[in-house]
Order: sequence, then structure tokens, then C-alpha cells
Amino acid sequence: MRQFPDGFLWGTATAAYQIEGAHDADGKAPSIWDTFSHLPGKIENGDTGDVACDHYHRYREDVGLMSELGLNAYRFSISWPRVLPAGTGASNRPGLDFYQRLVDALLERRITPFITLYHWDLPQALQDQGGWARRDIATAFGEYAGLMGRTLGDRVKHWITLNEPFAFVAIGHLFGVHAPGIADAPTAFQASHHVNLAHGEAVRALRASVPGSRIGITQVSMPVYPASDTDADRTAARRFDGFTNRWYWEPSLIGRYPDDVLERLGRAAPKIEPGDLDRVAPPIDFFGHNSYSRAVVRDDPSSIMVGATQIETRNPKTEMGWEIYPDHLYDALTRITRDYRAPDIYITENGAAFRDQPVNGVVDDPQRIDYLRTHLAACHRAIADGVKLRGYFCWSLLDNFEWAYGFSKRFGLIYTDFPTQRRIVKASGRFFADVARRNALPNGTSA
Repeated sequence: MRQFPDGFLWGTATAAYQIEGAHDADGKAPSIWDTFSHLPGKIENGDTGDVACDHYHRYREDVGLMSELGLNAYRFSISWPRVLPAGTGASNRPGLDFYQRLVDALLERRITPFITLYHWDLPQALQDQGGWARRDIATAFGEYAGLMGRTLGDRVKHWITLNEPFAFVAIGHLFGVHAPGIADAPTAFQASHHVNLAHGEAVRALRASVPGSRIGITQVSMPVYPASDTDADRTAARRFDGFTNRWYWEPSLIGRYPDDVLERLGRAAPKIEPGDLDRVAPPIDFFGHNSYSRAVVRDDPSSIMVGATQIETRNPKTEMGWEIYPDHLYDALTRITRDYRAPDIYITENGAAFRDQPVNGVVDDPQRIDYLRTHLAACHRAIADGVKLRGYFCWSLLDNFEWAYGFSKRFGLIYTDFPTQRRIVKASGRFFADVARRNALPNGTSA
């Protein structure tokens, strides 16, 4: 057995819009995803998160399933418009009470809550005022963080400010595929700076309201590898890494933006006011790391901004079309530790979508079990080589609303039958439960 360190956390992760449902219940106002998912042609099969997994009403059942799986941690997000319908101002007591009940249910089962303040569901009221493109959204986010700290900080000590700024900035503001559906480079990169300012405001608000808090940010990484050993491809990989990784990591970790990316952005570069770089980088306690795959790129002068194009490999892929390459996880963890002297690290998301179907009430998913084995082996190897990895949160607890893919992609350790809301623990869920209970990975798995 490959033993993990004492106190290692084993959990799953979810996001409010993807599982809660109850989209207009008890005073909740619309988020940008409520709006976007109802636009024709934006979501596969016309799906929405109106009901999703109905976790808002079924949270006790879901917490019970976590306990049955032997999990000792759970990462979930707060729906900003559920607790602050206008994004600022008056709070919504029923929304706050829901999260009080959820936290209490977790603690009753000795499951440590990790709260993510923002997992992409901006209040539509704030988007109507300009959303992340407006500088004053940082102040609003700080006020929201303070509210949640005062509400739950007596019981919750682990806080994540933002989930994957790369994803909600680039996919939602540069490519327009996610909410709010904007496709404009200057808007996207200005928004990315306001996101960093918001992170700083949230850290300061949580420090003031939650004694003994442990605060971090979750970034997605896509380790970048050159398609060949040529200077052109190696340089292209550096450029690609700058736009997908370093641009988002470095402000909160070291208080600066990478010079090479700023130079390539030109007129699309954000306006950065005096003192901003000090505001974006208050000390954090951990780095949340979401990691699913890698990018292999070649030089491509026709790609005007990045100058690089991602290429296909021959390795197996998940249902998302993402290459299965476990070494990417080891490479990312050791790189973050080496290059940024990162504090404690948590894998806040890692997992895979496959085509799962129940047969006689059983969901057998050997591909996901193999995925988990090899990626956990990569984590174990990184720990042995000095990475301060403190926990692993599998994405996801439940099959859920997978953003633009709707309900067509299944990541869960637990199968969700959406018409009936029946839950079925998959074989991978039982495998993960065994690893969590043993705090160890069986031998015979390489990564």
C-alpha cells in the first residue's frame, strides 16, 4: 500500500449551480447561468440547472452518501444570488439558512467543509451593471465574502475565494461559450484584473471575520508540452503557458503579471492602477489546484495573440475529449512548488467523464477507477518528492449539470438519474471510499 500522510483530506467537490436546483426558491435571484442556460442554442439538448440534482432539497441525503463513502472533507460553493439577490445590499435569510443547515449536517458527520465563494454564478443584477468588467465589483465581492465569513466563520475555517479564473474569464468573456457569453479580448483581460482585485478584497474580509481561517484560491492548470524539441515549439509552449497558466497564477501568488504576456496583449492589456499589485496578493494559506489534462502545442504564427496551436495526441481520452495523461498532475504539482514556493496545496478538482449507465441497478465504471488509480499514484509520487499536498477532492460527488454540455457528461462518483433524482454509488465511488478509509492506494499502479 502507498500510504498518504496523516491528516490527508479525502473529499469530493461540487458547484452550486451544477447541483442545487431550486433556481428561484426562497428569494434566490437569477445568476448569469440562470440567464445563459435559457438562451436558445447555448446548452446541449436545451438543458438548464433549474432543477439539476435538487441538492437544495436533498442535501441531507447527499451528506449521508458522503459519510457512507468515508469522506472527511467536502468542497462546495455558495450561490452568490441565493444569499445576496442583488449582489450587494440586503441579504436573503432563507438562502443563508440553507448553508447554515448544510454546514451543520457536514459537521455532524465529521466532514470538514471547504467553501468556494465564487464558482461562476455571478448575480445577474451585477452583470446588468457590467459584471467583472467593472472595477467596483471587487468591493462587492469583498462585502459578500465578509457576509459569509460572519455567517459561517464560527464553523468553517477553510475558504476558497474563486474557482478557475482562467475558465470563467476566458471561456465566458473571450470565447463567449460560457456565461455571460461575451467574446471581446479587452473586456476579458480587464475582467481578469478585476477578478484579482476581488480575490484580494475577499482575503482581507475573511481574515477580519473568521479567526483561524485558512484561505486560498483555486486555479486550473494545463501543463504545456512542446510538440517537438525545436526552438519554435518550445517558445510556443512558453507563450501558451503564459496565457493559460502564468497570467492567472502569478498575480495572487507573487503580485505581478508576466511581462511576456503583457507585451503580446498590447492594446488588450488591462488598465492597472497604482497600488493594484499590492492589493491582489495578500498572503494565502494554500493553493487550490484543479487539473484534468495537458496541452501539447506547436508554433503557429497564424494564431495572432498566442502564436501556438494545441495538437491531438494518440493517448486515450475521456468523454470530454481530454487526453488521459497522469504525469500532467505530477508535473503541475512539482512545477507550482518549484517555481512559486507554493504554500500547502490541495487538489481541489480532478476527475473524468465517461459514458456511465446503470445495468440492473449497478454502475460499473472501470475507466474511471483506472483514471483515479493512476492520478492518485501521481499525487503520491509528488508528495514523496517534496510537494506539500494536503488533500484530494475528486470531481465530482454527483453527476450534474456540466455547464455548456448540460447533462450529457457524467463526472460523478455517484450516478444521478435526473428524471427521478435517484442516486446510485458507482464502482468508482466504492473504490474511492476504500482509498479514503485506508488513507492509502493499493500497490501495482504506476503513474
